[in-house]
Amino acid sequence: QVQLVESGGGSVEAGGSLRLSCAASESTYMMGWFRQAPGKEREGVAYTYPGQGVTYYTDSVLDRSTVSQDNAKNTVYLQVNNLKPEDSGMYYCAASKYDGGSYPPSRGDFPDWGQGTQVTVSS
Repeated sequence: QVQLVESGGGSVEAGGSLRLSCAASESTYMMGWFRQAPGKEREGVAYTYPGQGVTYYTDSVLDRSTVSQDNAKNTVYLQVNNLKPEDSGMYYCAASKYDGGSYPPSRGDFPDWGQGTQVTVSS
């Protein structure tokens, strides 16, 4: 099981930026960022394949986000710019050591999850 630790969440005003980090205990085939607002389902934000340098952004953050990685540290980063109040929620990092067989991957393709980091965007 891959251990994941997220960090970088916090409170920010609308229009601001945040950079979230996810440190994995070992190398992975793919990693994902998800978020969940109170009373809503967990939704995918971005998915990345560290060994291939491929990243998929969902419509929720398309053109506002950048995923980067430090393979030596098994760490991926999610930067979200021009934050909106609807971006608020708990952000989770997820990982899989294997190809789930679908692109983009779905939530069920990720067996390992971090504890999450809270993002609050005020208007």
